[in-house]
Amino acid sequence: MTNRWITLGALVAACAATAGCTEKAQVLKRLRPVLSTVLEPTQSGNTTASGTIEPRYQTDLGFRVLGRLTARPAKVGDLVAAGQMVAAIDPATLELDLNSAIADVSKSQAQLTNASAAEQRQRTLIATDDTTKANLENAEGTRAAAEATVASMQADLAKAHEQLGYAQLKAEFAGVVTAVGAEVGQVVSAGQSVVTVARPDIREAVLDLGPDFPVPLRTGLPFTVSLLLNPAIHVEGQIREVAPEADSATRSRRVRITLNNPPETFRLGSTVTARLAAGENAVLRLPASAILTENGKTFVWIVDPSTSMVSLHRIEIAHDEGGIRVTGGLGAGARVVTAGVHSLKDGQQVRIERETTR
Repeated sequence: MTNRWITLGALVAACAATAGCTEKAQVLKRLRPVLSTVLEPTQSGNTTASGTIEPRYQTDLGFRVLGRLTARPAKVGDLVAAGQMVAAIDPATLELDLNSAIADVSKSQAQLTNASAAEQRQRTLIATDDTTKANLENAEGTRAAAEATVASMQADLAKAHEQLGYAQLKAEFAGVVTAVGAEVGQVVSAGQSVVTVARPDIREAVLDLGPDFPVPLRTGLPFTVSLLLNPAIHVEGQIREVAPEADSATRSRRVRITLNNPPETFRLGSTVTARLAAGENAVLRLPASAILTENGKTFVWIVDPSTSMVSLHRIEIAHDEGGIRVTGGLGAGARVVTAGVHSLKDGQQVRIERETTR
């Protein structure tokens, strides 16, 4: 009798368990099945580019006055010291201007001497009533005008002296000549570049990166820069500057990479290759079917693994040759719905069918 009750109880428990399993299976069957993928970093495409070594600081030197170039001892590659003469123009015209200014000063000083003497005579005569006050005032005015003329002529003389010094072009700092813009005998205008001098102590790698570069360009992005002819010689560096606009023809953007203690072999003009530092070229990618666009904004459905509910998340993306790259709003490890994104609702519970590959 006891065994019969035990058997009956076991049958009831089995039926209850079977009913619960069936009900759970039916609930799961009613849930919306979705395809999804878990975001994982993937290695991006080509992250190497070629460029040249250029100085951070360089100056185009030019004359301040018009003239014919009579000397240009500086040549490309020459080292120059601060204050060293690198070019000169014919000073004949400037010397004539200086001599003319000297003569004008002498003339104005003589006129001032005569005016001062005339004023003094009028003062002597006014004391004995042998002249009028009007004559004295005229003499005073003539003397004051002569003083002003002397001051003006002296200013012109100082200017002529200064302009004569402009006949020689001198380096403003120690550096290396990287370019010349005029030859001896050529007439150069004021401000025209004659010699370009660069500081060789601070060098940078300059690259032009195309729109297909797989990683967003930003200051501080690390690179390893190597000599093209000897890749074993390399230094580390970081982007210091990114051109605000892309080239209209090539759509590339110029970047300048600061080099950390480059050796002397990294000479100005050397060709180098720059490779994005390891770990910086990992990106998150999504299939196009996972993207939901509304009012110009981009969203994806994220599945909560604990509740199997979906929620809408806004993200930032970029398109490149590798497809769609996540640039913001989403991190690695998130489970993203990859199909049927237009028929889901926020908070809806779903059933994960299988994962898709990107």
